[in-house]
Amino acid sequence: MLKNTIGILCVLVAFASQIVFADAKDMSKEIDAATAKIMPKVVKWRRHFHQNPELSNREFKTAKMVADHMRGLGFEVKEGIAKTGVVGILKGAMPGPTIGLRADMDALPVKERVNIPFASKVIADYQGQKVPVMHACGHDTHIAMLMGTAEVLAGMKDKIKGTVVFIYQPAEEGPPEGERGGAELMVEEGVMTTPKIDAIFGIHINSQTEIGTIRYKKGATMASSDWFKIKIKGKQAHGSAPWAGVDPIVTATQIIGGLQTIVSRQSRLTTAPVVITVGKINAGVRENIIPETLEMAGTIRTLDSDMQKDVHRRIRHTVKTIAESAGATATVEIDTKTLVTYNTPELVEKMLPSLEKVVGKDRLIESEWTTGAEDFSYFGTKAPSFYFFVGGMPKGKNPMEAAGHHTPDFYLDDSRLDVGVKAFANIVFDYSD
Repeated sequence: MLKNTIGILCVLVAFASQIVFADAKDMSKEIDAATAKIMPKVVKWRRHFHQNPELSNREFKTAKMVADHMRGLGFEVKEGIAKTGVVGILKGAMPGPTIGLRADMDALPVKERVNIPFASKVIADYQGQKVPVMHACGHDTHIAMLMGTAEVLAGMKDKIKGTVVFIYQPAEEGPPEGERGGAELMVEEGVMTTPKIDAIFGIHINSQTEIGTIRYKKGATMASSDWFKIKIKGKQAHGSAPWAGVDPIVTATQIIGGLQTIVSRQSRLTTAPVVITVGKINAGVRENIIPETLEMAGTIRTLDSDMQKDVHRRIRHTVKTIAESAGATATVEIDTKTLVTYNTPELVEKMLPSLEKVVGKDRLIESEWTTGAEDFSYFGTKAPSFYFFVGGMPKGKNPMEAAGHHTPDFYLDDSRLDVGVKAFANIVFDYSD
């Protein structure tokens, strides 16, 4: 009798496990079918946003279109978060965790050179100048993929455990001078706490990764970004008599060399990379006058918080001592724009099978860290986070020949945006299991 009972229990357990497996498999197939139906809409949305880009903190029309779409799906919608941000909340039919999905919405002051029917011809105000505007980083695809995910999941509401929070973020590229914005401000205004998000996920498309591919990294994956300003004061003199003055331009060249030795000779690069870039120098009004002052600005990229603090200290010391050695004085201002984007290892491990369902094992690639930066990092201070990359490069193209992000020739193949939609949708169901 005992043997029979044990045998029956084993059969029941095996049968139950088959049911669970079948349900999960069926859900993935249902996601695939639903995504295929809406893909023409996703591509259409993406091309609309591409043709009508808006700069950081000015995403008014983009935000309205997103909010109208979410409201039309029956979601609770919040607008005006961090100026132009939109949040849509979908409550599933069953209790469960709260999951955040994020897309950024802003474009860049870049003139498009790509010959496509939906190329941007938009001109807008940026820092007091009229500039061409382009989605030169793929945020148009991020919006469209998240809108597609919302529509897919709205049709499966009765099968969702918990709550899904759709976050459409403004100003990822940085707010205009004198303004605040982006992920940091969204966090301050409660986007991670009302409702309280248990885990958050983000996608970035990549123009040098082939379509149908997902790249990821555990732990530190994208660098922190600090912006610095250095002001040097020397002594003005005639260009024919430099000994009568203190040349801030020559001093600046020595400081720039000193900054690079922080990277090449003072930083432990076996721990994590460091990049210091001077991107702007302003000094002088005439060829034969040595100016009194100079101002230069640049960025610092680090992938380790202790190294970040150490590099800041070394920059201040280097600038001060080199300036003093030349008889000049100098000040340093450092403004932290983003933190290190950190992928919670346990969360990555849990969700990799979800991504594998979408692209297959061979197209799911663990990659190296990148010195690019993302303010998605602020969301990760409030909950476990996972940020990964979806391919946007045409199949068979050489990555070395594909135009990079933030350039006039930036181009994306939007035929496989279904990868992002399916990835988000599978994550929602699998995280709740």
